[in-house]
Amino acid sequence: MILLTLLWEFCVLSLMAVGGANVVLPELQRIVEAHGWLSAAQLAELFAIAQAAPGPNVLVVCLVGWHVAGVGGALISMLGICLPSSLLSFHVSRWWARHRGGALTSLLSRALLPLTVGLIAASACLLLQAANRDGAGWALSAVVALLAWRRNWNPLWLLLLGGAVGGLGWL
Repeated sequence: MILLTLLWEFCVLSLMAVGGANVVLPELQRIVEAHGWLSAAQLAELFAIAQAAPGPNVLVVCLVGWHVAGVGGALISMLGICLPSSLLSFHVSRWWARHRGGALTSLLSRALLPLTVGLIAASACLLLQAANRDGAGWALSAVVALLAWRRNWNPLWLLLLGGAVGGLGWL
């Protein structure tokens, strides 16, 4: 039964993932907490692992599935998050190509941009609240955000910085 629940939840989540898996992180947190699968802190840890690993940002879904139901859960979760949105994207892209430059496609482009930015910002707030337990964590997050904004550094250097700060026991 757990595999069907995972499949259903991630199929529904897939259809909301306009802009990638990161934008549905607040909803993913609501789902895992509602089912008692993970705490907010555990989800933040899995998200950090998924972001550090090479590959798409949707790996967090695989890790959640693995945590809940092992290999079968990982496979079902990935199927659920990838298949519906892939089918929808295929059909929408065909429609978009036929109506390129039209009034509706132009309106949709302008409407989806702020939606995606807002969802990513909500995900960032959620992760910050789950990961930062004290003032030092918030300060490190602020420094990393400022560096990411002002410098064109590879994000792995920022991860290394955070790992060094944590490894030295400063957090």
